[in-house]
Amino acid sequence: MNPVLYIALLAAVLLGYYRVKKERKIFRIRIVYGLTEFKRLIKDAWLYALVLSVLFAGIGLVVPLDWLIALSIVSVLLMATTFYQAGSFIYLATAAVGLSWLFYANDWTLNFGLVTFEGTEMTYQWLVPVVLIAGALVFVEGKMIDKAAAQAGSPRLHKSGRGLKAAAYISKRLWLLPILLVVPGSLLDSYAPYWPQLPIGESNFSFILFPMVFGFIGRSQRTLPVYLYPLVGKAVTTLGISIIVVGLGALLWQPLAAVALVGGVIGRIAIAVHFALKERSGNYAVTPQPQGVMIIDVLPGSPADKMGLLRGEVIRKVNGIAITNESELYEAIQVNAAHCRLEVLDHNLEVRLRQHVIFRHDHHRLGLLVVN
Repeated sequence: MNPVLYIALLAAVLLGYYRVKKERKIFRIRIVYGLTEFKRLIKDAWLYALVLSVLFAGIGLVVPLDWLIALSIVSVLLMATTFYQAGSFIYLATAAVGLSWLFYANDWTLNFGLVTFEGTEMTYQWLVPVVLIAGALVFVEGKMIDKAAAQAGSPRLHKSGRGLKAAAYISKRLWLLPILLVVPGSLLDSYAPYWPQLPIGESNFSFILFPMVFGFIGRSQRTLPVYLYPLVGKAVTTLGISIIVVGLGALLWQPLAAVALVGGVIGRIAIAVHFALKERSGNYAVTPQPQGVMIIDVLPGSPADKMGLLRGEVIRKVNGIAITNESELYEAIQVNAAHCRLEVLDHNLEVRLRQHVIFRHDHHRLGLLVVN
């Protein structure tokens, strides 16, 4: 019943559509299948969603329904504006807290038909569970960045400081985690009286499966994505653990809950700014080379992919012939296409040999995008 689910599915499809459109405009070919973002929306993080559902429901972290409504509003706005720079869950959770309090303080209401959003009073009783949930989702966010951001990097061509072609990589991802949460039964009962109740003492509670959404945008040009995003992911994961630790401290001194939220927002901004400034300074990692041809990207399933070629590697020789540009690369392949042998300089500046059969008339289908 939550529109966040359906909007997230549509947003993931559009992410893939616009990525493919951009790649075709620059390279006249799409690199990765257009529905990749849609397929990875839930698939990447389903195990974390299951673990967190069991954990949150087992511990009994109770959050008000109005905060979830506010979180839905904020999530929909994020996806509608595609401003995924603000897609970290700590931003969304904190914005939902502020929106819920703002509606309560000003006696504002929004009638959505099935539910009416009135906001809720700011109390540490529900703010502490929100902090713990936000910290756990930031932790998962870091794991997702480490796991999938490099793979999601789509190349863009720029001009280097010397006026030569160079490549940068833009990573855009959206993840959705359906998580089981506990809400006060009295609130949910007014909207769905048929929903099963869980009596604990004199109070009633209900379980609700809520779609948690967070997004990510990253740009890498000085560092190859495969080396940059594990660092970003580790920093975000550490921030998530810190938010959880401070949130647990709020069980002893409640004002720490507000400190955890504000500190989490500041910490996430600091991580984003640090890596953005680092990547925009210095030289491009993928630029034309004086000896050889540098790989921008490799098409999945292509002969180049089967040979294990990677972004940022330099092809120095083909069939024993030294090359310096793309034309020479394909001319050298035709010398002995049946057993195409490449001499490649890897990321560690070590030479390795690769070979693969290139079928007749397929010499232009090696599956490489190169810069020269």
